[in-house]
Amino acid sequence: MRISLALSVVCAVILSACSGGMDKDSSTASLTAPSETPSLDRSSQSVGEVFTMSNAAAGNSVLVFARAADGSLRAAGTYATGGAGTGGGLGNQGGLALDESGTTLVVVNAGSNEISAFRVDEGGGLELTDKISSGGTMPISVTISRDIVYVLDAGGAGNIAGFRLDRGKLSPIAGSSRPLSASGVGPAEIAFDPSGTLLVVTEKNTNRLSTYSVNGGVARGPTVTPASGVTPFGFAFSHGGALIVSEAFGGAPDGSAVTSYAANGGGTWRVISGSVPTTETSACWIVVTENGRFTYTTNAASGTITGFAVLDGSLTRLDADGVTASIGGGSSPTEMALSRNSQFLYALAGGLHRIVAYSVSSDGSLTPIAGGAAGLPSAANGVVAR
Repeated sequence: MRISLALSVVCAVILSACSGGMDKDSSTASLTAPSETPSLDRSSQSVGEVFTMSNAAAGNSVLVFARAADGSLRAAGTYATGGAGTGGGLGNQGGLALDESGTTLVVVNAGSNEISAFRVDEGGGLELTDKISSGGTMPISVTISRDIVYVLDAGGAGNIAGFRLDRGKLSPIAGSSRPLSASGVGPAEIAFDPSGTLLVVTEKNTNRLSTYSVNGGVARGPTVTPASGVTPFGFAFSHGGALIVSEAFGGAPDGSAVTSYAANGGGTWRVISGSVPTTETSACWIVVTENGRFTYTTNAASGTITGFAVLDGSLTRLDADGVTASIGGGSSPTEMALSRNSQFLYALAGGLHRIVAYSVSSDGSLTPIAGGAAGLPSAANGVVAR
């Protein structure tokens, strides 16, 4: 499908706004400990980890940060994926994925058309267990359900491809490669629903949600649902299975929104809350708390996070002005992750080369935590936590 010049311009605007404004990767970028030194009391002991990737064209790596009980982070290692990144923004969500147990990490290598798998030990150390072709070109997003992995390839016409995961090894699933709804759709993310029987892909250029049914690891589809708003980007599922999607609205100033959907059956989706405004610009990434009560989106161009209360899938903005947290101008926040108990939220602020940290209160409000991660490479992409 040919993309009109106007649509191409919109796509370029969104990719710029929603790639975190990160420049071409610099091989000299260093990984340093946080500028604030956590205390050595019990609160500083590691209770989990946060992972991101360098996406460096010269060689992709996973960067590990130990998470203390107080939510602060400290650098805990760098692990080569064996593949290459692109050195620039990917316009994606979900470049890294942890399995349900938190013991396997899968990472895309967008520059070498591969995915890598790691075993995660109790202390957060990584062991590279496999690297395999992604089944297409420019993989940008990956998702795991039990022993099934699916990757979204954005290059060429675009496609999804499935793999079986067995003790850290990946093997292609015959017949699992499926096209997107058309060529040139500008895909952003792929993820399983909570049941593991559906896969959803957001398509920025076509304003569509493409859904695939999965049986025995083999995907069928897609079935297409028109999105409620313009430029659907990142998404996540609530505890009850509602699909919550960010909408960048072509980067229109203060024009972003978030929509929630319920499954209709047959791979289609029904709007619950349609295009609820963030009042901010370039909402592109989404997380949902473990209990399903709150969802947050980063507004890349505004340097803010907007929170919503979630009740039976319906969305209500937590703050009238749409600013649940302000990271600051030029921070270009992109992907977020919640700790396994959703006590802490971590956002990749590409413009600052940092991961910023917040504690999540029972009312959904966010409080900044000193001791985020500093000195990230300029092309750093994605973030997951446990």
